[in-house]
Amino acid sequence: MLIKTSYRDVPTKANGRAGTIRIYLIEPNLPDYPQAKFPGCVVFSEIYQVTGPVERFAGNIASEGYIVALPSSFHEFEGPEAIPYDTEGTDRGNKYKIEKTVEGYDEDATLSVDLLCSLENCTGRIASTGMCLGGHLLIKIQCAFDPRVLATFCYFATDVHSATLGKGKSDDTLIKIQKGDLTGKGEVTMVFGKQDTHVDRNGRTLIRDTLDEAGIPFTFLEVQAQHAFIRDESSKGRWDASLTRSLFSMMMELFNRTVARDLGAKVGGGAKLEHVC
Repeated sequence: MLIKTSYRDVPTKANGRAGTIRIYLIEPNLPDYPQAKFPGCVVFSEIYQVTGPVERFAGNIASEGYIVALPSSFHEFEGPEAIPYDTEGTDRGNKYKIEKTVEGYDEDATLSVDLLCSLENCTGRIASTGMCLGGHLLIKIQCAFDPRVLATFCYFATDVHSATLGKGKSDDTLIKIQKGDLTGKGEVTMVFGKQDTHVDRNGRTLIRDTLDEAGIPFTFLEVQAQHAFIRDESSKGRWDASLTRSLFSMMMELFNRTVARDLGAKVGGGAKLEHVC
């Protein structure tokens, strides 16, 4: 399926400061079917904003029949351009991720879902995915706690186990899950590399057990890979193309089963997933 790319500059007001966030859109391009409608997907990037690898990843999702929104996470500090995969860029991204407030991350997620739901060619059924910083944001912010998001697929989410995301490095992701804030809000898949130095074995166990004890419908995968193994550029020898393809298929199975099709209300056991766009 052919795709096209555009963007919207959306007003923000988190922390009492007016600004704009650039949200890139990648969507199916079917000019012969002007009334076609597609489900949506929010993609949260790593600390480098919307880079080439992230855009290619999102383009693959769009070519499967989804409208994809990619927010530029660090709009409070600089423009929407990608941050380089080098030492200076890494330091900059890591600095921003703990200077940005949780309220700011929260607003970005909500605005991204709002934008998708406002599009005439979107069904209002939303999936979400992301990697590294973005993997955490899917669970942390309303993007995953938002009942409009019916499925979430997280790649090597950082800082969840250590509760060190955002200003003050004191996020409450696991506490919210323990309190039941994620219960009944959609299906979750989390993928970690067993050689990932960002999230150790104890950290992965803590995340898995917290999801399990909260009764979340989830899949938890530990694969033979390092951090950033899905990145096809500047991955420092960590990119695993074969594993990436396999996991992409698993992600699309989740999205196509839970988001692409409207099966109506669920009968019997399990949480009811509501569509509220």
